[in-house]
Amino acid sequence: MTESFDETPLVDGTAPTSDTPAPPPQPAPLSPREKAARQIVLIRKGLQQLFVGQNELVKGVLTAVIANGHVMIESYPGLGKTLLARVLGRLLGVSQRRIQFTPDLMPSDITGSHVFDMSEKKFTFHPGPVFASFLLADEINRSPAKTHAALLEVMAEGQVTIDGKRYQVPKPFLVMATQNPVENEGTYPLPEAQLDRFFFKLHMDYPKQAEEEQVLKLHQGGNNPMESVDSLQPITNAEGLQALQKLAAETTVDDSIISYITQIVRKTREYPGIEVGASPRAGLTILAASRVVALMDKGRDFVMPEDVLDVAIPALRHRVILSPEAEIEGTKVDTVLKTLCREIPVPRGQKTPASDDVVFE
Repeated sequence: MTESFDETPLVDGTAPTSDTPAPPPQPAPLSPREKAARQIVLIRKGLQQLFVGQNELVKGVLTAVIANGHVMIESYPGLGKTLLARVLGRLLGVSQRRIQFTPDLMPSDITGSHVFDMSEKKFTFHPGPVFASFLLADEINRSPAKTHAALLEVMAEGQVTIDGKRYQVPKPFLVMATQNPVENEGTYPLPEAQLDRFFFKLHMDYPKQAEEEQVLKLHQGGNNPMESVDSLQPITNAEGLQALQKLAAETTVDDSIISYITQIVRKTREYPGIEVGASPRAGLTILAASRVVALMDKGRDFVMPEDVLDVAIPALRHRVILSPEAEIEGTKVDTVLKTLCREIPVPRGQKTPASDDVVFE
């Protein structure tokens, strides 16, 4: 008796066999949070094309931007702050402007003003540079207090009021202000109450030798990185940035983490060496920033103590005032804050952070 076999061909025309390998499993689709984390990685890589080094500064600025907060950067001249702002604005796909603060800068130079139109025989509003999504306020401490107040009002309220009329600035609206720690003659330092309006205060130090050599190589052959900014392809746009901000705000925060943040902030009000502690706004800043750090970590949807420590120093350093005794001794505010953070017990069930897990400098 002759056996019969099923010779029905497969789709590719081969006969079925018992050892035909199964097709490889398809990767699971990425969640919105994982896609957001990858998008943030692309933005950081784009920054690295023209802005060399300063990885922690870049992370700090991105954290503040995604948390919808304003940044104060303290650094020496010539370290590339303007390049950083231009590249970041280009990659985010938002409108950007720059203001060079000078002693004779007036509030109307920032906000805009009403100008009489002879042809129309009426006053029309000419918007100032604040009507951009990303604003670089360069050397903000070079202008007097009245000019500071005009900018800080826009930062807080997202609008400009001129002659009784209100004008909304674009959303999102983000300010990156800079100030020079040297050459204090002829400057108008921002008081602590005004500094409190800034989400983070970040330090930008001199680059390492290898990074500085790479900067020089970027300028070989007459190249100017500033002229190459427009060739960068935007990674997102204003709507995409707002979507990132919304995802970050949805990150879960356990009650134990809330208590941990509160303890850190309250400890600043009674800690040796600190004359004036941080306001509740500092706690809100740490909360919002730690959510962003969690999102950056492969789209993680919950906050850990490490995230809190990553952002505690830049969120607090401009919101506390050292005691006169500590200043006379030359104590650094970051040193005091790091010691304070290590003394706060980590929530139960959470990983104990290492003593040097404060990332942003």
